[in-house]
Amino acid sequence: MEGALRAGLGALRLVERSTTRPTTVNVADYVAAVAEHCPWLAPSVGRELTGWTVYEAVGEAEGVEAGVFHAGVQAAEWLRPLMPRPYGALVCENVVVLGAGQEALEWPHWVLKHLYGPVGLMFGKFSAGEERTDRYGRGILAPPVSFLPVRAAVRSRDARFLRRTPDLSAAVAAAVDDGRDVCEGLPREWKEIKQWAHHLLPRR
Repeated sequence: MEGALRAGLGALRLVERSTTRPTTVNVADYVAAVAEHCPWLAPSVGRELTGWTVYEAVGEAEGVEAGVFHAGVQAAEWLRPLMPRPYGALVCENVVVLGAGQEALEWPHWVLKHLYGPVGLMFGKFSAGEERTDRYGRGILAPPVSFLPVRAAVRSRDARFLRRTPDLSAAVAAAVDDGRDVCEGLPREWKEIKQWAHHLLPRR
């Protein structure tokens, strides 16, 4: 994890360590509403397998991006050894970033999903106040905070989230976690990691 470790958390302040019942953010109503659209969420919450780690953005934009990336790596690496365990498919960790909008999540999410998709982890991206609909056109309650969820990939369903990245979709469909260091070969600084990730953008 050499490259990831240099990204640092300097522009993020830890507000609350991972917990299934966060006290610094009110996500209970949101989770209950989203459970109507996601069949895995209620079982995960019921078994206390949905965690929330809360950070606050306290620095300039690029430093916040670097911190979000590193926080995502930490969450993913915490989940990886849990995947083979009973109910490992239900484990989910949500990285909340108070004071951050979509821009702060965009590039970290892009890099993280490409690094961890091939080992069977999916990253999502939700911005505070963002309005969405599910695949049936039903409205989904807007999230009260900006956050990145990371969870086990569901191969039978996740392809629809990856239509614009067919290579990644194929990698997720064939994913095997062989214990590899997904950050091996990455540049050591976030600015360089972000530049490296441009080659993953879809060709126009």
